[in-house]
Amino acid sequence: MHEKGERCALRPGNLHSADGWEEVLKPVMARYADRHLMQVFRADAAFAISKLYKTLEAEEYYYAIRLGTNCVLQGRIAHLLKRPVGRPPKGVKRIYGDFEYQAASWDKPRREVAKVEWHRGELIPRVAYVVTNMPMEPDGIVRFNNQRGTAEQHIKEGRQSIGPGCPAWAWPKTKSTCNFTRWPTISASSCKALICLQTWLIKIGARVARRARAITFQLAEVAVSGDLFNRILAAIQRLRAPPAPS
Repeated sequence: MHEKGERCALRPGNLHSADGWEEVLKPVMARYADRHLMQVFRADAAFAISKLYKTLEAEEYYYAIRLGTNCVLQGRIAHLLKRPVGRPPKGVKRIYGDFEYQAASWDKPRREVAKVEWHRGELIPRVAYVVTNMPMEPDGIVRFNNQRGTAEQHIKEGRQSIGPGCPAWAWPKTKSTCNFTRWPTISASSCKALICLQTWLIKIGARVARRARAITFQLAEVAVSGDLFNRILAAIQRLRAPPAPS
């Protein structure tokens, strides 16, 4: 599978996650409108927006979007929130709910999937809700929505790696983090995480040797080559910027 960045934008850090979703999402949807592909969308609870649901449904997209909890949702799965009878399981006990739900701001009821997890040693279950139109079993929908965490891990990795004072021991340990560095042409075998960009391109240590006629910088063998540096810059320049506001 080929991975690429579809669109990017530099925004203030105090904006809501879903601010400007139309300017980012609609051009991407238009670009794929004429391709005969199954179109799917997944997102966290910040994108639980009625207008977004209607936009995706109008374009015949399948979607799975997290939804925050409320008293109505808790009431619909009250029978799943009772502690299981008998000895606690050694592993995690998962129970799923599947029902229709309509929030006050929605134009119609939509399918809601609930996942209830009972963990050993915990008195209260962990609950997650997903609003969806996907024709799948509840456990498959939840797994599909959870895969959005890969992209969120990349975002977290980027913030940790290029932020001020980032410690080298903060390298993400998951295998999926290699995708972030593979995308700007650094292979997974060359780098464990985006922190390499910081240590190779920004924090390059060198020994300075001063002589009568020259000053020599002695770099480590792991220092990035000029060719790789140019390829990284070229990859950054190929990023698509969001359209200018009309």
